[in-house]
Amino acid sequence: MRLENIKTLGELKKSGYKSKSIKDELRENLISKMMSKETVFKGVHGYENTVIPELERAILSKHNINLLGLRGQAKTRLARLMVNLLDEYIPVIVGSEINDDPLNPISRFAIETIKEKGDETPIFWMHRNERFAEKLATPDVTVADIIGDVDPIKAANLKLSYADDRVIHYGMIPRANRCIFVINELPDLQARIQVALFNILQEGDIQIRGFKLRLPLDMQFVFTANPEDYTNRGSIVTPLKDRIGSQILTHYPEDIETAKTITQQEANKANAQKDFIEVPELAKDLLEQIVFEARESEYIDAKSGVSARLSISAFENLLSTAERRALISGDEQTMIRLSDFDGIIPAITGKVELVYEGEQEGAHIVAENLIKKAIKTLFPDYFPEIKKLEKQGEETVYDGIVSWFFNAEEDFELLEEYTEQQYKDTLNKIKPLDDFIKEHQPNMNDADTYFMKEFVLWALVEFNKLSKQRFTEGTQFKDPYGSFISGL
Repeated sequence: MRLENIKTLGELKKSGYKSKSIKDELRENLISKMMSKETVFKGVHGYENTVIPELERAILSKHNINLLGLRGQAKTRLARLMVNLLDEYIPVIVGSEINDDPLNPISRFAIETIKEKGDETPIFWMHRNERFAEKLATPDVTVADIIGDVDPIKAANLKLSYADDRVIHYGMIPRANRCIFVINELPDLQARIQVALFNILQEGDIQIRGFKLRLPLDMQFVFTANPEDYTNRGSIVTPLKDRIGSQILTHYPEDIETAKTITQQEANKANAQKDFIEVPELAKDLLEQIVFEARESEYIDAKSGVSARLSISAFENLLSTAERRALISGDEQTMIRLSDFDGIIPAITGKVELVYEGEQEGAHIVAENLIKKAIKTLFPDYFPEIKKLEKQGEETVYDGIVSWFFNAEEDFELLEEYTEQQYKDTLNKIKPLDDFIKEHQPNMNDADTYFMKEFVLWALVEFNKLSKQRFTEGTQFKDPYGSFISGL
């Protein structure tokens, strides 16, 4: 008989079903998956050799866990993925508020029901997806919310005195018995509320308005915390920290390839955008490099962190910028242009916390500078390095491109309204640039080639080989003295 077809306690006993604690479930299913070489935490990248092994060790040790890290480091996602390590179904007594195990009841309701109905006690099967509870710690959370309180309405309806434990209304934690319970941003929880968790974590008993209830709750606690909160908003009280078995430090992606994988996985790309917008690999690299630059920037608060959500939102903005441009110009196909990166600035300014110096500079200027720095950082990975100090008269591979701008009869402009063909034709005018790309990046495909051409122009501006001026309709490139002469 399939377990889900068992409807009474008597049938459950005959089936030979054995109860086990949630921590044993997690441990045994983890061992099974590891032995079969199955990926346990799918969709989490960059943690294969750091966070995930520590998390697996904590589960094998049957510990409650604290995931400590800055914003956007997949802490909550890791906790939610632990649900996949639970048994698919567990039996629960029908009508139980705290998911009583029919073979090991702990509430007064469950014990009295079994005493009254015996083997005819009705049960149902709870799926593992229902065994996850989550609470965001906010200053207004009360003990009644998470532990419970006396319910005067229940007392009146049942005609019971307040001295009867049947008038208790259970809070979130007792109702999450036999579940994974996550408290996000634990330091934001007031100290007196954290104190209320002591006995639940260690001894399993709870107190509600003077009622001392011995409820050996069977739970897997996962807490998340941000190190910034320890100084700005609160802290984890020491005795509670002592009762949490494992504290695991999370981190941001350590390389661009991992960051790209996360962004592509998480970005909400509309099917229409996928079909007609081509995204060069260099554009993806550049976007991730901008985020890496933000994490190193002196203008951005490092303690606050720069979330992985920045690159996800920025990538979505980048696609939408190209889509809007194509809709206006009437192009059925388009590719990402470097000038489209102006469209990601709102995603950057909304996701970073600036220090005082950054506020003085202005969020928009800081965001623009991050794009410029990213271009400058990536450029030597593709083309010969441009030295800061060059001997006078020394020839470089960039002389041909710079000379073209010196000798150009008219201003070179890349306008926002250009169609795809106009954009390509304009870049193709710079013959030395075409030769330069073919020599140094001979295997580049068509979409990447045009983005690379614009990338070279922007980089030469950053290395003071050319000058650039942004205006409402687009971008103008000149020789390095062009902007100086035009300003006279």
